[in-house]
Amino acid sequence: MSVLQVYSSLSSSSPRATISRTLQSIASAPPINPPSCKALIQLIIDDLQAVIIDGSPSRLIRDDALSALSAVKGLGRIPHGAQVLASVPNLKCLMTLAIKLETTPDASNEALKCIANTLLLSEPARTTLLSQDIDGGNICIELLQKSATPENTFLSSRILFLCTASPHQSASFIQSIVETKRTHFPGNGTIIDVIALKLDDLIASMQAGIKMSRDAMTDLLKLTFNLLIHYPKLVPSELQYPALAGSPDDQKVMGDFWNSRLDGILPSLVHAFQTIPLSSPNPLTSPLTHIIHSLITIPVDSSSRAIWFGTLPHSRPTTPQLNSAEPTTSSLTGSSHDDQSTPKEHIERAISSVIPAGRRSFHHSPLPDSSSTADCASRAYELLDMTLAHFLPGDIDSDDPAVRDLCKIDGDTSLDEIVCPLVLLITRLCLGDDDAKTRIRQWLVPEDLDRTHPLEKRADLLGRCLRLLASVYHSRLKDSMGEMLYAMCDSNATTLAGYFGYGNVAGFLFHKGVVSAPPVSATSGAPPITASGLPINPITGTVEHPSENIDMTDEEKEHEAEKLFVLFDRLEKTGALPPSQNPYRKAFQEGKMG
Repeated sequence: MSVLQVYSSLSSSSPRATISRTLQSIASAPPINPPSCKALIQLIIDDLQAVIIDGSPSRLIRDDALSALSAVKGLGRIPHGAQVLASVPNLKCLMTLAIKLETTPDASNEALKCIANTLLLSEPARTTLLSQDIDGGNICIELLQKSATPENTFLSSRILFLCTASPHQSASFIQSIVETKRTHFPGNGTIIDVIALKLDDLIASMQAGIKMSRDAMTDLLKLTFNLLIHYPKLVPSELQYPALAGSPDDQKVMGDFWNSRLDGILPSLVHAFQTIPLSSPNPLTSPLTHIIHSLITIPVDSSSRAIWFGTLPHSRPTTPQLNSAEPTTSSLTGSSHDDQSTPKEHIERAISSVIPAGRRSFHHSPLPDSSSTADCASRAYELLDMTLAHFLPGDIDSDDPAVRDLCKIDGDTSLDEIVCPLVLLITRLCLGDDDAKTRIRQWLVPEDLDRTHPLEKRADLLGRCLRLLASVYHSRLKDSMGEMLYAMCDSNATTLAGYFGYGNVAGFLFHKGVVSAPPVSATSGAPPITASGLPINPITGTVEHPSENIDMTDEEKEHEAEKLFVLFDRLEKTGALPPSQNPYRKAFQEGKMG
């Protein structure tokens, strides 16, 4: 007999052990044919509706709820099963079960897992859940608010994250939850206040090593990112960069607009950024990466300076203690699918259009208790140093195949995806705060920097940053690293070349329209000499040694000239050198060569 026939043959008078074994066999059974799968799901859902919600006769009793929902979850892993669960009556039944079974947390959570898996496999189900017939979004916010364990928080956050993934489907819901004050929440806060409180709770859970706390924070931050990225586009919001005035919504880059209703999230995000345990050896893993994604969207300005950088004097960054990451779940328990959750498209658009941070005020953002010592500039610099030291050990070339292999160990990803968001955050910190910009620059290129050896060969963060500027394989990181160094140097080409040597930044500046070495300027801020008084070569950025006379025969001189001619000719033909900049062509045109 098929599992459908076996279950259909049961009745309320069947032995409880038989019903239990049947439900367990359904939960662990391999996929069955679509018609049987659909029919069996509906039978079990109807029985749960009868016994738990309606109080009418059923094959099942209340104690069977966990096993029955596990069976539904197993059957709903495939699209045909999810299609049945995506109907209004069935989603409403599952949401009601999650509430009515709250005294049996495992069963309540199993109902939420069924909903989350359905939303993952069926996008229309997300709109259905938010409809007035179910009001599942607001119910999940109440569940999130009351959640007492990381698993509760994880499931509620996962459902809300999926429901807010598309602003076209959930615009009114996103606007409503950001603006609606919740009377049952302390202080009548909005969803932003609920998230902030849960973030603080999860920091403590992560520090205590409580199971699923990382997963819960990750999905809570995915929800946070959705709200921060979508809400400012749905309502009148402050433009952070005047040049963008009049831009259509679909061309607004992440961080271009901000709304004061979102202010309350910054202190908790900064607190999490500063305090969550780091994974080892690569610190840039979830949920830290998701914290960074959210921070990128928030303006850095004078009114929020104390939150971003603290109020105490700052010192040079030190490497923080790394901890082994707690095991995480890549997808919902019982689900064979996962969502593409990294906000990659938004990050890429922001990297391609790095702009100065906001010119606005944070009127109501309270500081967390640790605000006096928090310094996001120092933390971000530490993380960049640690991350690049892991992926680019020693003085290895950034395009070495070993680097790409090391990235794949952490998952099928690239150095671009791993590091670019952090580099973009540091860029925004430099653009938004002059003091942070100066400190970061001093950490990277201190006054007493040893300039006797090539800067790009150094086995430290400076050397790794400069080697990335010449990378072929990591093109996005190459561009974003250039923007970071450029912002660090007052967005001034002369200053950039002065600190790092024109030869190291020539490629970046060429793409900025600077096709030759910018003139040396006493007002650029870049040091013309080292701390010990030695002149700095503007091309290499290293100590300039007196040139030695090299004795060459006429034949040797002619041979070297031929090699230079071929080199410049090749550069011109490949487009790397404009014809007007070819010294040999200039010499011919000016009649200086016979």
